[in-house]
Amino acid sequence: MACGRDHDRATAAFCIPIWMITSWWLGWSTGSIAAVSFLVGGLWLSPDLDVQSRALKRWGLLAWIWWPYRRLVPHRSLWSHGPVIGMTVRLAWILLLLGLAWTGLAWIVEPTIPTPLQAWPGLLAAARQHPHALWGALLGLEGSVWLHLLLDGDPLPAEWPKRWRRRRQR
Repeated sequence: MACGRDHDRATAAFCIPIWMITSWWLGWSTGSIAAVSFLVGGLWLSPDLDVQSRALKRWGLLAWIWWPYRRLVPHRSLWSHGPVIGMTVRLAWILLLLGLAWTGLAWIVEPTIPTPLQAWPGLLAAARQHPHALWGALLGLEGSVWLHLLLDGDPLPAEWPKRWRRRRQR
């Protein structure tokens, strides 16, 4: 299992190849989005947010927002280190918090700001209009998870092989 410094170095090192490959495949702007998403995913949305880690410390004064996640999600479980599922859980959590903050600001501070529900059709239209940007962001975020898992020595959470073996023996 790699230490936090190794994860950070690998994330920084692989950022440029991710940018180059994605730029070649989907265009320069999408490649840039994928590279930045890869950095954000590896440095701030790491699977290790469920333990004391460098990624958690990067959140500074906002590290407290991960307290419920740390209490509910066991380390190296399907929910923290699972491919696709782990990042989906972390993104859902951060989007929920951003949505609550956005709604609070819209209602309290400036009533002319649309709430997330009011802005949803516009967000969907933007995603439909720029699908490559959305795919670049998702590829970058998920790519950072796979790099993390490979550096840890096992791309699948520890509980998966046990489940697979049980099904296979039946």
